[in-house]
Amino acid sequence: MSRKIVLVRHGDDPPDDRVVTFAVQSGFEPVFRRPFKGDKLGLPGPDVAGSVVYGGPFNVFEEDKHPFLNEEADWIRGCMAAGIPLLGLCQGAQQIARVLGAEVGPYDQPVHEFGYYPISPTSEGRDFLPETLHMTQAHFHTFAIPEGAVHLASSPMYPNQAFRYGDKTYAFQFHPECTIEGFRRWQANAWAPYGKPGVQTRAEQDALMLEADARQADWFYSFLRKLFGTA
Repeated sequence: MSRKIVLVRHGDDPPDDRVVTFAVQSGFEPVFRRPFKGDKLGLPGPDVAGSVVYGGPFNVFEEDKHPFLNEEADWIRGCMAAGIPLLGLCQGAQQIARVLGAEVGPYDQPVHEFGYYPISPTSEGRDFLPETLHMTQAHFHTFAIPEGAVHLASSPMYPNQAFRYGDKTYAFQFHPECTIEGFRRWQANAWAPYGKPGVQTRAEQDALMLEADARQADWFYSFLRKLFGTA
């Protein structure tokens, strides 16, 4: 039985996010790959039960500057062709959109989402997200919804927050994998965009974090169980 979930990462954060927790608790082997550091992906074999492409600092349209993005694009295509469950988070979602031919880049209004923002289902996304939930965000780029994909969720500032392509490929602009501990690290990081348009203050983030984290976690773990067939 396929038991590996390949986690394509774009940084060196500790492996304490909810995807890793889910994989370990569900009996999968999390396999970490960092192509930006030279790790090779190749194409998914029969031992791969799924894959998650994480967020990161790289502009997904700068393949000439970051050639490893081409290898990750081939991995995304390989997963989709093989019918392997695939989830893209933030940068990873933008990479999936780009592979599918959709436009990706800065939003036409110079606003950031950094904090906890309300994400609401579209009319086609109510089975995916039954109600509005505050989700963790850290971005200022966006994606168009690819042709043939189903638009699942939106936020007041960024209308394209999630889509599904086929039955097993999902792309989220938000970060439900991020725990309170993980977001605390982001808050303390030099890149944290405090003061930029749209960014919540530290006090707003702290208050919303305590209200939103448990519900976000419950929803995301349920989603992962369905995606990877453990529900």
